[in-house]
Amino acid sequence: MYEAHATVIGTVITHPMRRDLSNGEQMLTFRMASNSRRFDAKTGEWTDNGTLYLTVSCWRRLVAGVDRSLHRGDPVIAYGQLRSHEYRGKDGTERRDLEMRAVAVGPDLARCHASVIRRSEGLRSLPHAAVRNISDPHGAALAKADDAATGYAPTEPVAVASTTVADPLPARSPDVVSSTNGAEQVDA
Repeated sequence: MYEAHATVIGTVITHPMRRDLSNGEQMLTFRMASNSRRFDAKTGEWTDNGTLYLTVSCWRRLVAGVDRSLHRGDPVIAYGQLRSHEYRGKDGTERRDLEMRAVAVGPDLARCHASVIRRSEGLRSLPHAAVRNISDPHGAALAKADDAATGYAPTEPVAVASTTVADPLPARSPDVVSSTNGAEQVDA
């Protein structure tokens, strides 16, 4: 079986399913669709040109991050090793399934906004910082109280930006400013 690494941009089409395996490991799977579109110069319109469906499987540390972050309908970018599985269906027909064993998965920031909360494991101790979510004009996205138990906590300022056409924010470098409590805030 030939295995290739690839990056696929698409949409999560099933709810991510987290499973506990008999060997104590956890895995998470979801289905995604990637649509191909092309511009038809004659009609001046975009036309659909087919859809690629695949199952994405996540392991180890990726399980918790994807489980907390992605949901059905979210725009997603997945990178990993592609595998093709051939099998016979219940009706006896030969079938082929495409699966990606993911190395990295994240939101497609060209189609959504996201806040970044870094894992606290193994990082140097820094004062908690605020991450400004541009969809929240007033403020800072901070870790929830239960995040300490799961290994997530904000550790340093992170710029959160959008590349959508409708975004009124000008394209510029983020400014880091100090807040009244001593934490730094990134003003994107």
